[in-house]
Amino acid sequence: MRTSDGPSGNGGKRSETASSALSSTVLLYWLLGLTVLLVVSGYLSDRESRLVPFLIILPAFVAGVGTVRQTLLTAGWVVLVVIGSVLYHPLQTAANLSLIAFSIVLGGLSVAGCRWRIRKNEEIARLRSASAALQRQILRPLPLLTDQLLVDGLYEPAEEDSMVGGDVYEVVASPYGSRVLIADVQGKGLPAIGTAFAVLGAFREAAFREPALPAVVDALENAVLRHNAFAKQTGDPERFVTALVLSVDSGYKAQAVNCGHVPLYILYGERTGPVLFRDPGVPLGLGSLASEPRAVEWFDFPPGATLLLCTDGVTEARDPSGAFYPLEEHLAHWHDASPEQVVRALRAELLRHTLGNLRDDLAVLAVRRDHSLTTGT
Repeated sequence: MRTSDGPSGNGGKRSETASSALSSTVLLYWLLGLTVLLVVSGYLSDRESRLVPFLIILPAFVAGVGTVRQTLLTAGWVVLVVIGSVLYHPLQTAANLSLIAFSIVLGGLSVAGCRWRIRKNEEIARLRSASAALQRQILRPLPLLTDQLLVDGLYEPAEEDSMVGGDVYEVVASPYGSRVLIADVQGKGLPAIGTAFAVLGAFREAAFREPALPAVVDALENAVLRHNAFAKQTGDPERFVTALVLSVDSGYKAQAVNCGHVPLYILYGERTGPVLFRDPGVPLGLGSLASEPRAVEWFDFPPGATLLLCTDGVTEARDPSGAFYPLEEHLAHWHDASPEQVVRALRAELLRHTLGNLRDDLAVLAVRRDHSLTTGT
């Protein structure tokens, strides 16, 4: 799967070292260099006692990039230099005491701030490590291969400290062909992940068990309803799930059920564009609100064609002016690209469009029906 791995989080000392972007040797040179520069400049301008206090801000700077030990060393050094400057070139007694006290207090606050920053980084590292382990359980790494399909894609959470959001996907090789799911769970956090587990578990079982695609979708609907019933008992909010479910066999056609999800696109020469033309059904969990059952649509899916599935993190990505990303305008550029190339190009376009500011989780699947897979050559 095209996403960065989380850190391993191996203990306090390693975390503190990893949290430091400042070499101790470089820090020592900077301390000596700045001290000499300020002292010499003050001596030459006869303002030594006025320039030396500028060193007081150094511990605060080091606290933002260094370790607790480095911050403590800097704070101690600054206090010694200030005391030496005051003794060498004394001011009024009250000013002397205030200057020394201020350097001590600011140094202490800098050390405390550095300790808080490192603890926060350790907490984030543990969270990302746990999320990465959870991600390996809930989302299988891409690319995936079945008898009919090669599936590549990417998943990227919008929040830096999160590895799993509300977007999920799965590919199952069943006796009835390859089944593909992409879904977007309402909301984020652990409750959304719980709903995602329910949907994925139901899909993995039903996709292998059910011959008909509507029966697979019914299983997903029932799973969301059962999960919402349990969530209601525990005080958690009920959630719905938009989903797109595909079934592809060895023939040259495929079928899909759209449960309120982003449109499905095909990349194949002049046929490039949307492939489903009925109105999307209601999301999973809201089936009782629909006036009729969800519809199955059949469409051509020849060898060499690629289907593009995504979540609204793609279609609702905005540029600084608020304009949505024009996905359909770019499809023609990728009609003969491999799934991996499509995914890379789409991600690059999204980052360019949003100036790197993706505000929602991003999930993309590029599904290729490969002629060599369907013919066995």
